[in-house]
Order: sequence, then C-alpha cells, then structure tokens
Amino acid sequence: MSEIPRGSSETHDGDTHLLRFVVGLPYPLPTVWKAVASPEGLPAWLCEADPLEPRLGGRVTLRWLAVPDPGAPPPGTTEVSGRVTAWDPDYVAEYTVDPTTHGRIRFHLEPGSSGDEGSTVLRFTNEVRGSREYRLDCLAGWHEHFERLAAALDGRPTDWRDWTPERWRHLRDLYERDEAPWPKWEP
Repeated sequence: MSEIPRGSSETHDGDTHLLRFVVGLPYPLPTVWKAVASPEGLPAWLCEADPLEPRLGGRVTLRWLAVPDPGAPPPGTTEVSGRVTAWDPDYVAEYTVDPTTHGRIRFHLEPGSSGDEGSTVLRFTNEVRGSREYRLDCLAGWHEHFERLAAALDGRPTDWRDWTPERWRHLRDLYERDEAPWPKWEP
C-alpha cells in the first residue's frame, strides 16, 4: 500500500485527543473531494454514508464496513450519526458524530505544493475522547484508512469482505512503540 506519513496527536483534559494527518495525494482536488465528501466515494476506503446531507447542519450517518474480529457483528453494524458541522464545497467537510467513538472528523483539502492543480494536500483532524489505548487504536485505524484512500484513488477500492485486522494491528504496534523515546518509525 501507499506510504502515508505518520499521524500525530495531542491530548487535552486527560481524555480528549486531537489526531492529525497531513497526506499529499497526486490527484486533483475535485477527485479527492468526491472521495472524502460523497456517499459514492467514502465506501471505497472508509465507510458508507447514508444519509449524507451536503450542507452545514445536514444529517450524516456513517457505517463502517470492516468486521474488526472474528465473531464481531457483520459489516455495516458499526454506525454513528450526527451532523455536518462544517461544509465548504471542494475544501472542507466536517462530520461531528458520537464523541465517545468517532467524535469530530474533519477533512480540509488544499491544492498541492506550488498550487499544482494535479495534486491535493489533505489536512485531517479527528477530535475524539477515550483512553490512551483508544487514541492509539484510532491513529492506527486512520492511518490504514488513508492507505486505502490512496489505493482507491489509484483505482483499487477496498473490498471490505476481504478486510482483516493484520495491517491495523501492525500499525497499532508501531504507533505504540513510537511513543517510547528510542525506536524509529518504520511503516
């Protein structure tokens, strides 16, 4: 899968985490916008969105399609609902859903370096509440999803029926080891 830069996080008030990723994608802004802000684009790398009312204050329901472990509920049963809390077509899509599971999810798109119209910089933030372990789980999860976004933009959308947790577990281990002062990041 495509190499995605490591995400970062900061913690406030003990259990509120702000996760950040900056991902350069070699695709024009409208192509990336469709992938992160439309019911047609999201399932190829993240989740189903139904409804997704594309306006400030619009309703949104996100359904994750991966089954996390054998014996877990079938795909589509991890579901959160909320509102579109920021909407600037082609640039900003923000969904605020259950704060104890996925919280505030923000995609901010910019033209690539030097205004290159053929590339996009995705600045992503996720504000979520939970334990240190949950923060690491989320960092690994978003990292894997951004790898899947890059693959989907390359014409290889995710077939969620084939998803397994191995890549997520590997990333989770790397994020946990990265908190120690001595190891180096090795995607």
